[in-house]
Amino acid sequence: MLTWNMEPGTRNKYPATSNSKRSEDPAKAGRHQATKLMDWNKDEIRFLKTMSNPDKIQGFLDSIDYNPNPECRSPRWVIRKRSAHCFEGALFSAACLGFIGYKPLLVDMKAWNDDDHVIAVFRKNGHWGAVTKSNFTTLRYREPVYRSIRELVMSYFDFYFNLNGEKSLRSYSRPLDLSVYSSRKWATTDEDLEFIGDKLESMRHFPVVDDTMIKDLYRASDISLRAGMLGSNEDGLFKPS
Repeated sequence: MLTWNMEPGTRNKYPATSNSKRSEDPAKAGRHQATKLMDWNKDEIRFLKTMSNPDKIQGFLDSIDYNPNPECRSPRWVIRKRSAHCFEGALFSAACLGFIGYKPLLVDMKAWNDDDHVIAVFRKNGHWGAVTKSNFTTLRYREPVYRSIRELVMSYFDFYFNLNGEKSLRSYSRPLDLSVYSSRKWATTDEDLEFIGDKLESMRHFPVVDDTMIKDLYRASDISLRAGMLGSNEDGLFKPS
């Protein structure tokens, strides 16, 4: 059964997949059906074929500039401009993952006094991993070793802090399957994709800490702050109060 992000005692409304081979070995299954509806051109298809596994997708994201602008452009734009912020990077990752057979899934993480973070998640050998872009070095790739979405999200907790060193992660969403937006050609459109962000924002989010825990959270050390901000684009950093 697929293990998503349900809190203890909450009924899992997501049934087991009817095609476990696709989720366990997507490369053999070929492109996910949703990505076949995108109007990629020949050059883009040639590029996407080089993104043949999650770590190559992450390697590309790590090599391009961080986009500090408040916009949300499609994966096609990321390929052309070689620039992306967190949300654009997650969309790009989902498109690439879909191209090699994974479902294009996004998970939203909400923060206090900090930027929210969006990751593209994938399931391999029954475990979850993530690919994304971040202005912080510690909020990027996760190996597919986590048994649930909650477990995956919690791997970010100690490394998710603002410029004051405050641990800021508060909740996360269930995965959003971008296949529902295939008719809008979300991967190749020139349309701003903020509507996907609005959908993520409106989804139910599950808390990772309660008020008692928050009061006792330890601030990140100076060395952790320096490590997290290595190579950051200062124009794109959230300025906490």
